[in-house]
Amino acid sequence: MPCLIVQHMPSTFTKPFADRLDGLCQVHVKEAEQGEPLKAGTVYIAPGGIHMTYGTRGAKGCIELSPEPVSSLHRPSVDVLFLSVSELFRGQVLAGILTGMGSDGAKGMEQLKRKGAHTLAESEESCVVYGMPRAAVERGCVDVVAPLADISGHLRKHFRI
Repeated sequence: MPCLIVQHMPSTFTKPFADRLDGLCQVHVKEAEQGEPLKAGTVYIAPGGIHMTYGTRGAKGCIELSPEPVSSLHRPSVDVLFLSVSELFRGQVLAGILTGMGSDGAKGMEQLKRKGAHTLAESEESCVVYGMPRAAVERGCVDVVAPLADISGHLRKHFRI
């Protein structure tokens, strides 16, 4: 399965961050590029300063990058990504929200949950900032709340790795 990640980071940090993770992980990690087809076993990090969405070009979909919507508080935004997936993707989805300030991602996760996605959030005990996971939990759209150390186990269980 491909994995799409939105992290609230400046544009100068996302490529080095992706490159570092690529060297540490068993899967390929890269900064996402416009129009890039999604590949199984690849993790795509949204570039800082621009939204990443799911596009329908190609058999397995692709990455779309855009400054729109400009009204979003964060760029990239988790909500923008999650809402695009909920509108266009027709398959199984696992959506997660980890530590972060504010409520970005909660609205999109709620929409994904309505469409049948499995959802998880990092628990307060391991979060540096519990804002984003708390907002999703308060919306009642989270299936699993777990400390960071247990998240990988939930991912393996979900994907039967």
